[in-house]
Amino acid sequence: MEYEAVLLDITDDLAVLTLNRPDKMNALTTQMRAEITHAMKESARHARAIVVTGAGPAFCSGQDLGDASSTGKIDLERALRDEYEPMLEAIYDCPVPTIAAVNGAAAGAGANLALCADVVIATERAYFLQAFARIGLLPDAGGTWFMPRQMGIAKAMGAALFADKISARQADDWGLIWEAVSDDQFDAHWRERAAYLANGPTAGFRAIKQAIRGTYDRTLPKQLAAEAHLQGECGRTRDFAEGVVAFLEKRPPKFEGR
Repeated sequence: MEYEAVLLDITDDLAVLTLNRPDKMNALTTQMRAEITHAMKESARHARAIVVTGAGPAFCSGQDLGDASSTGKIDLERALRDEYEPMLEAIYDCPVPTIAAVNGAAAGAGANLALCADVVIATERAYFLQAFARIGLLPDAGGTWFMPRQMGIAKAMGAALFADKISARQADDWGLIWEAVSDDQFDAHWRERAAYLANGPTAGFRAIKQAIRGTYDRTLPKQLAAEAHLQGECGRTRDFAEGVVAFLEKRPPKFEGR
């Protein structure tokens, strides 16, 4: 697929997917959702970590209400099922670690696209906004799933009902994201974090994602069994063997991602 609404760069096992409609605050269109879905799947085959970020001053302002598919009597249910769900699943189910580097406003579905990543790193000038109630809708694109789990029912309910902006610093304090970083350090910081993941023990990272993502669906005994199974798989990897040798030799490990 040739990309028009996104940019994709894969270098040194790191994929950087940039939402590239800066004149529209990277608002989502049908074409853009298809490109994000394709680029995520392509990146997962060739990279060991993936970053999603935005071009220009915004991360993503959500659905482009001026998109041809959004005019007239849009079938919101169909759009969510056929276009949003594949995109979000491509991010959430990605077998390698994902980072949302939120460089500015993340509103509506754009906020929830960011929350779909494993780790969210935001610049301090960024904010998160569940704007749906302003036009008579409820948070979608996973918003009603991510928010209660990450910052609790009370904060999630207020964010949805009042549609107030949540600053990056608030989001950090409330547990909605991993961290807020000063504007002048943001770019270098997320690149450093991403490089760490791209050069890390990929199978171990995958197991971490599986174990933590599944914890809400399991009892403690089942979670302990899942940990044992996944740990057994990790213990048979080359990266585990390298990690042990590097520890004994008191040197940094050189992980291969297998």
